Amino acid sequence: METILIVDDEKHYPMILSEVLEEEGYASLTASSGMEALDILNTQLIDLVLTDVKMSGMTGIDLLEKIKDLKPDLPVIIMTAFGSVEKAVEAMHKGAYTFILKPFENEALIAHIAKALSMYRIVQENSILRDAMHSRYQFDNIIGKSKPMQELYEIIKKVAPTNASVLLEGESGTGKELVAKSIHCNSMRKRNTLVAVNCSAFAESLLESELFGHEKGAFTGAANMKKGRFELADRGTLFLDEIGELPMPLQVKLLRVLQEKTVERVGGTLPIPVDFRLIAATNKTLEDEVKKGRFREDLYYRLNVVKAVLPPLRDRQEDIPLLIDHFIKKYTSGPESAGKVISGISREATQILCEYNWNGNVRELENVIERSVILSDSDIISLPDLPPQVRQNSGPTLALDGIPEGAGLSETLAAVEKRMIQRAMKMSGNVQTKAAKILGIGKSGLHQKLKKFGLDV
Repeated sequence: METILIVDDEKHYPMILSEVLEEEGYASLTASSGMEALDILNTQLIDLVLTDVKMSGMTGIDLLEKIKDLKPDLPVIIMTAFGSVEKAVEAMHKGAYTFILKPFENEALIAHIAKALSMYRIVQENSILRDAMHSRYQFDNIIGKSKPMQELYEIIKKVAPTNASVLLEGESGTGKELVAKSIHCNSMRKRNTLVAVNCSAFAESLLESELFGHEKGAFTGAANMKKGRFELADRGTLFLDEIGELPMPLQVKLLRVLQEKTVERVGGTLPIPVDFRLIAATNKTLEDEVKKGRFREDLYYRLNVVKAVLPPLRDRQEDIPLLIDHFIKKYTSGPESAGKVISGISREATQILCEYNWNGNVRELENVIERSVILSDSDIISLPDLPPQVRQNSGPTLALDGIPEGAGLSETLAAVEKRMIQRAMKMSGNVQTKAAKILGIGKSGLHQKLKKFGLDV
């Protein structure tokens, strides 16, 4: 359902227009001033603005200019009872779709609106197709070249152009929201909004209002009608994070929305059509939650059209050096810069970070790098710059008790050397130059040792 914003400071006129538009199947919102209209445009999805010219404070022409700065493609129809050729020319010159004089026939207004919305849809579709031609697959801020990440990229490439529901499972901090954004930005819905909701961040009663919206007077404090996240995601993507925390009564209502493609606001009775693509994420295994009776089986199968399991950082150690470089650049340049000049990280610090268990996954690594950038006294992050818990708990200790009695020193050292070379090759993605740097030896020396131990590259 397309939404039209009516802006007019006359007391009753916007209400009359709103009734006319809703009879034609449009949703409508009203504003009594230009500033109120801009607030609505910043918080609601609007498909067309219908504004009067003569208003106290900000005029309709002034509002038109601000709308074109904010959303250049959004159609604006100017209406006035003080029409003139000069006003019409000025409005059209500044980007108005058309200019209509009061009083006007309702049929004429509806015809202008229908044409403007049709043109708006075409502009959006063309923009999406143009962007798709220029860049088919972009995975902004998703870093990694390991096998688990390559498999994840393949899933994103295949599922993004479709409307299929996607279920993302993985530990906290593995980047589920980044994957959801990548799927949305590579879909045909990319020009519309990605609306995100954390299902664990609201009490059940508040979450219902957030998702479904509410009508004016639906409950104490509901002074105005509010669109819910389902409506705000119309023609876009809805990302439900921590879906495993969704209370059972809301699971039933979500299932109904997915089946019927309509929502009813809290306190309302009118079914409102919605068209959104659903991406859900959880740090739980929903299949286990179904077996335990904590998640509806029918909803699980609705969500689980395509499932992607994000690997924990400990299962893709070879990506850690890439992530380290990425976060160093992030926190030494751009808006999140800490104002420090950091050119890199020491070999010892890199090795410690690669050996750490990373229970908090990529999010924990990012925090560690940000802290290290801030606390470093040189242009290289070194071992003392890392948090104590990382330095103390990284990697396995050498257990002498595990060495068999009577084992010779040379064969024991050779076994340790071979194991370290294998680990360095894994960490470097089988790039000998990088592996040699991790081990602190030359590339030719590493090549000889690979031959000595019969290790395949």
